[in-house]
Amino acid sequence: MDILEKIILHKKSEITQKKGLFPTIKLEKSQFFDRQPFSFRDFLTSSDKSGIIAEFKRKSPSKGIINAQVLPEEVGIGYEEAGVSAISVLTDTTFFGGENRDLTAIRNFVNVPILRKDFIIDEYQILEAKAIGADVILLIAACLEKTQLFQLTKFAKNLDMSILTEVHSIEELDKVSPETDAIGVNNRNLKTFEVSIETSIELSSQISNEFIKISESGISQVTTVRKLQEFGFQGFLMGENFMKTPNPAETCQNFIQELQN
Repeated sequence: MDILEKIILHKKSEITQKKGLFPTIKLEKSQFFDRQPFSFRDFLTSSDKSGIIAEFKRKSPSKGIINAQVLPEEVGIGYEEAGVSAISVLTDTTFFGGENRDLTAIRNFVNVPILRKDFIIDEYQILEAKAIGADVILLIAACLEKTQLFQLTKFAKNLDMSILTEVHSIEELDKVSPETDAIGVNNRNLKTFEVSIETSIELSSQISNEFIKISESGISQVTTVRKLQEFGFQGFLMGENFMKTPNPAETCQNFIQELQN
């Protein structure tokens, strides 16, 4: 059993438990549930934004603890001030050390789209994402059948949320719903955790221009972002590069300043 299979197996058990503790009716009474989500597309295509999607991530299965010291609200505020187009927040606890309250803490202070980065396999998780203040959800093609992807995409759209669908191969592109807002190419193989930017470059021509193209993982240099821009990418999801430093927001700000010079 590879790491992705382990995560999904655990996630199924976790969802069952959460449904008992926090039924849908409670989620719908959240202070954030009725707010109008920010448009992921609008922020990524805005000329005054960087295209950088900065991530708040405490740890990962491949790297272990990345940064357990910083506060989510401080990092989130700093990311917004640095000029990010959106903020990604890991909410998986068991494998990534995240919590729903990390996202909510950031939501209380920022006015940019927040992506709930988790392993979504059930409509309940989308309701949960809206309840905690997310604007965007991540759907991973590698762990969903085509019918599931279409169903979950439609469900999120009915809540006015944006969708980032993640792929790793041409075969996975065939699963993508036309209703998704953005397609993210994950340069990290979720089964082996090896990283290659060439994955984004190879798939770029296969992604229709009707979708926002996002490159994810393994991006640490401004030159890499500029190269990816040449292949039509408008969004760049970066987490570890910022989070591994003592001051993620300052590192992010320096990166964006260099990118825009």
